[in-house]
Amino acid sequence: MQPLKVFITGASSGIGAALAAHYAAQGARLGLVARRAEALAEISHKLPTETATYVADVADAPALAAAAGDFISRFGVPDIVIANAGISVGTLTEHAEDIGVFGRIMQTNVVGLAATFHPFIAPMREAGRGRLVGIASVAGLRGLPGAGAYSASKAAAIAYLEALRIELRPSGVKVVTVCPGYVATPMTAVNTYPMPFILPADVAARRIARVIEQGRRFAVVPWQMAIVARIMRFLPNPVFDRLFRRAGRKPRGLRL
Repeated sequence: MQPLKVFITGASSGIGAALAAHYAAQGARLGLVARRAEALAEISHKLPTETATYVADVADAPALAAAAGDFISRFGVPDIVIANAGISVGTLTEHAEDIGVFGRIMQTNVVGLAATFHPFIAPMREAGRGRLVGIASVAGLRGLPGAGAYSASKAAAIAYLEALRIELRPSGVKVVTVCPGYVATPMTAVNTYPMPFILPADVAARRIARVIEQGRRFAVVPWQMAIVARIMRFLPNPVFDRLFRRAGRKPRGLRL
């Protein structure tokens, strides 16, 4: 049996690094993308498997295309592509300086998905197989105060992935949308409010990998957060507004 071929963005920390470790333990051949060269090198050196690393920003479509081309030339068409790269920072529309932050978040969290998937779609379609996995968030199910840009980006990601799933359905290429709840990563380490059902990154990675293996169209991880997400989704607006008016908010001004 041939080893899996897996391409992961946002692989230098958090969920991405945990997914890389999970698939490496299975002997997969990996392509890892991240902006931070030193952190990416440190992660890759620890992995007991053949790994290609690419220092790139997912907002840079030509760089992603070059990375994809190199990966395919080395290992062949991937079995799994995981668009995991994302950024989260508190934003408030009344602050002029946050407008640029809005744009940066949307560029990374939404356009970055398309830039990651684009170079793989034609070879995967030709092969008649493969899984494109987008890491969205439960924050995309309702607009969370203080995180308007992040919530909007993840809502857009969910809608984009749904559209892509239908577009590729006849091809044999599956599109999987994963919405994690809270995961213990550098992204959540700055949060000063309670984070229910928070998972260690390695546990989250195992559960996400199980969702991918099952080829599910849409999943919330963990299952407890799936129940919360479903309730949130269908709460009447006046009730939602009252409940979340004083909800904890992610700090503004963090460096992206």
